[in-house]
Amino acid sequence: MTEFARRVENVSISGIRKVFEAAGEDAINLGIGQPDFPTPAHARRGAIEAIENEVTDAYTSNKGTRSLREAIATKYDRDYGLAVDPEDVIATSGGSEALHLVLQAHVDPGEEVIFPDPGFVSYDALTTIAGGTPNPVSLREDLTLDPETVEEAITDETAAFVVNSPANPTGAVQSEEDMREFARIADEHDVLCLSDEVYEKIVFEGEHRSPLEFAESDNVAVVSACSKTYSMTGWRLGWVVSANRRIERMLRVHQYAQACASAPAQYAAEAALTGPQDPVDEMVEAFERRRDVVLDGLEDAGLEVPTPQGAFYAMPKVPEGWCDAVLERDVIVVPGDAFGANGEGYARLSYATSTEQLKEALEIIDDATAAVR
Repeated sequence: MTEFARRVENVSISGIRKVFEAAGEDAINLGIGQPDFPTPAHARRGAIEAIENEVTDAYTSNKGTRSLREAIATKYDRDYGLAVDPEDVIATSGGSEALHLVLQAHVDPGEEVIFPDPGFVSYDALTTIAGGTPNPVSLREDLTLDPETVEEAITDETAAFVVNSPANPTGAVQSEEDMREFARIADEHDVLCLSDEVYEKIVFEGEHRSPLEFAESDNVAVVSACSKTYSMTGWRLGWVVSANRRIERMLRVHQYAQACASAPAQYAAEAALTGPQDPVDEMVEAFERRRDVVLDGLEDAGLEVPTPQGAFYAMPKVPEGWCDAVLERDVIVVPGDAFGANGEGYARLSYATSTEQLKEALEIIDDATAAVR
């Protein structure tokens, strides 16, 4: 008999968190994946009014309030022309719980989950916690996920594959052709496509498309959240959109682990989704300007970096010892191998901070780069 469950012992603390703890108090933080903009005023008012009207004092429906789920369904009609039934939506405590629910409901012990490497740290850990076997696959040179690579990795033990666009940590945006292929793969192989679309609105070039638009079966589950789009990371409000039979299985996990998402956050999210979208547009424009500053600075330092088309991350190739040299100079970056073995030789930089701080950090990075070459 072991003291702790193996599924927990096999999961390590996030490499991102380790970097934060190693940095000095006055360090410039290019490691955090969190917008530095305020939550839109109309979203904040939505929560305040709900609290003052005493409608947040009790549990909501396990799936979330009907009005929030209707607002989410309306969003998919508005953005993608998709007719989503509010009953096919479940509100969660952030995108993180949404990912957890999808994997818990679909992965049996020993079954495989395919995901990008480098990719978001939760895919590996949550697969392991579900008892599944992580199956990371490499990316193209431009750091996008190749549908052919995914299809070749599918075995009889594959329960699901993960698509993330715009992507963390790479900032890559998958093409419409890729998304059509991912939908086809889910249809033909009868495996779940888990599409992580948390950064769906933060796109600078091209456009975000979802496999949900193209699938002929019900083998797609979309995860999204208010966290990045509306600068609401601390509100912890996300959702899953999928076939009702899949949502009902996720609900069996959610109702015991969480009961329901935070009631005030649900009303804030509803207000964010139904209110003016100008703050989102302004934030995305600011991120694009910052991206260009970061790309220029990294290239001036002699670093090769694929141009990120979305999210707010850049992932340059870096020489050995570079991350330590930068951290020693009080700039927080995340080593690429925190996102998988194929991230070795890269680093992730977040430009979700002010242009002034970015310029200061880039000067330090230029000095650090020269020191390790």
